[in-house]
Amino acid sequence: MMVIPVGFGRATSLLIKRFSWFQADCLVRRKHSSYDVAIVGGGIVGLASARELIQRHPKLNYILLEKEKELAFHQSGHNSGVIHSGIYYTPGSLKAKLCVRGAELSYAYCEKKGIPYKKCGKLIVAVEQEEIPRLKALHERGLQNNVQDLSLIDAKEIQEREPYCRGLMALDSPNTGIVDWREVALSYAEDFCEMGGTIKTRFEATDFQITKESHKDSTDGLKYPITIRSSKETAIQCSYVVTCGGLYSDRLSQKSGCSSEPHIVPFRGDYLVLKPEKHYLVKGNIYPVPDPKFPFLGVHFTPRMNGSVWLGPNAVLAFKREGYNVFDFDLRDFTDAVSYSGVQKLVLKNLVFGVNEMYRGIVIAAQVKQLQRYIPALTVNDVSRGPSGVRAQALDKDGNLVDDFVFDGGSGAIGSRVLHVRNAPSPAATSSLAIGEIIADEAGKRFKL
Repeated sequence: MMVIPVGFGRATSLLIKRFSWFQADCLVRRKHSSYDVAIVGGGIVGLASARELIQRHPKLNYILLEKEKELAFHQSGHNSGVIHSGIYYTPGSLKAKLCVRGAELSYAYCEKKGIPYKKCGKLIVAVEQEEIPRLKALHERGLQNNVQDLSLIDAKEIQEREPYCRGLMALDSPNTGIVDWREVALSYAEDFCEMGGTIKTRFEATDFQITKESHKDSTDGLKYPITIRSSKETAIQCSYVVTCGGLYSDRLSQKSGCSSEPHIVPFRGDYLVLKPEKHYLVKGNIYPVPDPKFPFLGVHFTPRMNGSVWLGPNAVLAFKREGYNVFDFDLRDFTDAVSYSGVQKLVLKNLVFGVNEMYRGIVIAAQVKQLQRYIPALTVNDVSRGPSGVRAQALDKDGNLVDDFVFDGGSGAIGSRVLHVRNAPSPAATSSLAIGEIIADEAGKRFKL
């Protein structure tokens, strides 16, 4: 178990980032076993929430617990790197509001911290006549969500923006951008530590219990009534807990008596990478018009801050919650997924779609064929296999995707002192600072901070 010391500076932080966080033990300047607030989960949502909480209530002692040796290791470090603008989401939904505000806050934060980003824009391209009504409806939805500077453009204007892209009409979103979200997450961690917070890695929370008195004169059980135990038989005590468990958010919430609904199901997305000599084919983000018949968005073109271009991804059920490779397998994760009625119903409703996604994941030419609908000049020889990510998709028992945020508490004595982020759907990275605000709001009310 390792602890980030309080007060490390920007230069030290960048050095740690370059050589990967926590590869060696660091000096512990301050060591406690009891805290006012514990945040479980060191992804971008947990870090943003910890940062917001300590800003609002600086007199409290905070600790953030992460099971991996590094922060932002899973979804936060394996995403597309897009700063989304909020076009797709149901008007009035929390998801839509948080995305629009989150994008605004993210750009301002990157400016303040000197984190590189690029407003490269996005085109949502209709390549068939039947897609045009859906594209126009998407434009109206974006306007209802207060997304700025949206416009519909014709085929000629598409080529002015993306010379190798072909389409009948497109929705132009110039404020969509790209950033390295892991760098942003690590900057949140730096802020948290500089404000006095502590981070412990390699601490996998396995249980929440009511604290037992260690001896007759102890008052810890009264002041710090919750004990969080780890898989390594270590423990910390605290007054309140906020969990942001991502792929394990459902299991964490059930430890304090919450319902098993919604269920988290892992879906892996495999990307292709455009070869460097072909980068000229893509300038900004190029996306398809969403098809409501299918549960996921479809393949798209995504430039990255390091100059690479990702193509894809597909979307297939993963047999391990953190399974980034085709053959990764965990018996419990697999059994949990395939035995769940929501997964069974989702698969039955989308059987053809699922088979096609699996095929495209195996046969590169099949995925390239989909991409050629937008950039006809693309060939199989222009791409190679790229990275993969795993998405924590929340499902209800009827097989419906849970697309909005879900917050929960628990039952009994522990329940009133725990706040679970049960579902923080994509684009959680874009929305992270805004999510941190509402989590801090909810924690303040629930815990009377």
